[in-house]
Amino acid sequence: MGSEKQEFIWLSGLLFLNILVLSTADVHYYEFFLKESQFTKLCSTKSILTVNGSFPGPEIRVRRGDTVFVNVHNQGNHAVSLKWEGVKGSIDGSNELIQPGRNFTYKIELKDEIGTLWWHATSDWAAATVHGAFVISPATNEDYPFPAPTSDQTIILGQWFRQELTEGDKTIAPGRADAYTINGDPGVTYGCSNDTTFEMQVDYEGLYLVRVINAVANETMVFGVASHSLTIVGQNGAYTKRSFTNSLTLAPAQVVDVLLCANVNVGHYYITARPSSGTYITNGILRYLTTSS
Repeated sequence: MGSEKQEFIWLSGLLFLNILVLSTADVHYYEFFLKESQFTKLCSTKSILTVNGSFPGPEIRVRRGDTVFVNVHNQGNHAVSLKWEGVKGSIDGSNELIQPGRNFTYKIELKDEIGTLWWHATSDWAAATVHGAFVISPATNEDYPFPAPTSDQTIILGQWFRQELTEGDKTIAPGRADAYTINGDPGVTYGCSNDTTFEMQVDYEGLYLVRVINAVANETMVFGVASHSLTIVGQNGAYTKRSFTNSLTLAPAQVVDVLLCANVNVGHYYITARPSSGTYITNGILRYLTTSS
């Protein structure tokens, strides 16, 4: 009898929490414009398909239980559709191609997803440049189940191809990448002085929630920050039991949320990402802004 009463109380509390979340949920509207844009990397310029002219694409940032409308305008040359990785509910139109000159609005109703998801084009050639983060923070009346971070940072591991992935009316399936990127930046390891390097700035003793997304098709990526340990707190849109590691190994399309404590000697440290099957490596910089006492 006692266990049944406890189970009833637990279920009642869960129901109350869900009602509370739904009652404070918001509705968000985003406009995505698919178009060709010129980008220069590895000392050469090429045209790539982008969303709103950026690579990676824009970040969606909402709260648990919110509803999101994303109106996608296809101003490119090829039919494209978007996939919403980690969203549990069905999304109307996810299997339909958006033809050039047309638009379609996705309606995404979030339930208990929390942490980090991501979106990308469904075809491999377009997904190489058309992708972005989908960040879901706790609802207004919710707290993190771990120490509240000072700030958060999204890191998307991507890839770059020298070749054009479209030729006339044909699209080319990408092969092995010529470079890997952190938030679109190849870093300094590929021999081109004009390439940009991603930089994450931190304060000494700050606690940072780092959202790492592997947007590299068909490659497992290894990610780490020199001299810093990472605490895993979430994966693929859900909290997980905390675990500690010095590096992350992310399968294609995998997302891992980690806590990083900036508590080592003040300076700057390399952020690295590399495919597990190859020798290419890309790097960024973790830079301390304040000194320790």
